[in-house]
Amino acid sequence: MGVPATQFLDNITGPADIKGLSYDELAVLCSEIRERLIGVTSINGGHLASNLGVVELTVALHRVFDSPKDQIVFDVGHQCYTHKLLTGRINEFDTLRTKDGLSGFPKPSESEHDPVICGHSSTSISVCCGLANAKKLKGDEHFVVAVIGDGAFTGGMAYE
Repeated sequence: MGVPATQFLDNITGPADIKGLSYDELAVLCSEIRERLIGVTSINGGHLASNLGVVELTVALHRVFDSPKDQIVFDVGHQCYTHKLLTGRINEFDTLRTKDGLSGFPKPSESEHDPVICGHSSTSISVCCGLANAKKLKGDEHFVVAVIGDGAFTGGMAYE
């Protein structure tokens, strides 16, 4: 797929690369991410609206937290496309949701930044409780973050 060059996105090899960007540069990066999301999903299909809705949130999470030491769990998993772009998978991103390409969901075999494989909703809080307890037992003081939206709260497991 012919992808136009970007000012910032093409230079992102991991979350550390966004920590030094100014707020104005982050705004440009978010615009570039949206363009890439629209371009790839218009060809491959996928979850466009849910990903467009979490661009700034995902950028902010990766700017504040230290992934993969801090673990980010997406609930629902199909909101992770920006996360994939910021965690070293930009060169493979146009293979999203294709045979032998990137998964449309978090997948630990793709990246150390994906702590668990997850697809649909309502499991992030319980998963994060387990991950946080494991960190505590190991003396690891890093964070575990659940990204959960209103739709996931209707599944019931969020209240377990």
